[in-house]
Amino acid sequence: MHEHKMIATLRAARVVPVVRTSTAAHAATAVAWLREAGLRIFEITMTIPDAPALIRDLASDPTLTIGAGTVGNRAMAEACLAAGARFIVAPWVDPTLSEPCREAGAALMLGALTPSEVRAALGAGADVVKIFPASSVGGPGHIKALASVLPNVAFCPTGGVEPGNVAAYLAAGAAFVGMGGALVDEKRIAAGDRTAIQNAARNIQS
Repeated sequence: MHEHKMIATLRAARVVPVVRTSTAAHAATAVAWLREAGLRIFEITMTIPDAPALIRDLASDPTLTIGAGTVGNRAMAEACLAAGARFIVAPWVDPTLSEPCREAGAALMLGALTPSEVRAALGAGADVVKIFPASSVGGPGHIKALASVLPNVAFCPTGGVEPGNVAAYLAAGAAFVGMGGALVDEKRIAAGDRTAIQNAARNIQS
């Protein structure tokens, strides 16, 4: 399977912040703080109000690589791609997302847990298979087991990934990881605790 050109960028980043907040303002603050700490790739989830508008605003910065997460259908994917998303993520298998991604030259990540589901995700056009929720099904050990029988698949475990276990996931065979809570802690964002958010970002880059 030919690897999508975006995967090299994602591998180099090692960690993709998954931005999931109750307001677009908190999401924009999280991105601004994490950007100051050196991060340049962000997954903006569709659970954020007016997420496509936020993607459009962020994607206008050529130094950032913006993707869309929790994309529920083809129409939503098309809206995100039109706004400038360069990768589309769904925590399930949805074959309708493949064609708009191919047309836009964007990478597609589809979710799975088992070998059969991984095969289904690949068959549906996934460039990357998102293993979610990763921590509750075995963490790095689960990724190692999947990679042993599917060695050429780019895996992105998400869900329960913390600064302290990134290295273990990568060593187990993950291409890169998605991280939400530790990097995008909404309580800390609401409290204006920039230092805590940026310290978490620097910890994953050290």
